[in-house]
Amino acid sequence: MAIASDNARQGASSPYLTMRDVIQSMDDAIPGKFEITKEGIVHDMMSPVGPHEVTAARVSRRLEKVMPDELLAHTGTPNVEDEPEGLLRHPDVTVIAWTDLGVQGSADPRTAVAAIEVVSRSNPDNDWVGKVRDYPLMGIPIYAIFDPRTGSGAVFTDIHSTPDGPRYAVRKDFVYGEDVTIGEWTISTGDLPRYA
Repeated sequence: MAIASDNARQGASSPYLTMRDVIQSMDDAIPGKFEITKEGIVHDMMSPVGPHEVTAARVSRRLEKVMPDELLAHTGTPNVEDEPEGLLRHPDVTVIAWTDLGVQGSADPRTAVAAIEVVSRSNPDNDWVGKVRDYPLMGIPIYAIFDPRTGSGAVFTDIHSTPDGPRYAVRKDFVYGEDVTIGEWTISTGDLPRYA
């Protein structure tokens, strides 16, 4: 897991830094994915396999075929981290410029063009509730969700201010088989796998 440098620790709260240190120490020893939200540590215990990974790979590959060369639909680390907000997230696919990816530690979420999640079987609310709340707070302008449980998804855009903080103003739903537009790029959702 990539973690921001000590210089980036300014402004982060002590409980957040403690949680970050805990997940960093557990990351190699315990399977699954760790993230930090306003509620605390989220642990997706199941390692993504099968339909989850195939969906992330197909979406990444399809986006890269239509995006300019300076952008990447990245499926690996780093995480995106907003220390002042106390948030550490790991999108399944991050659309980001190559120049913004080559940093030490976690990527600045405000450099991401889009975050894309494939809903896990074990914790769907993390993607449908938590990340719908957290990604606009982190300044990620586009959030797309692919849900192999239902064969559907949504793209959230247009961050605006609300009394509860920044939120997405626009939600466009889709079903598998339709084309979906993420930012400036339209890709097919045909032949994306579903959970059994």
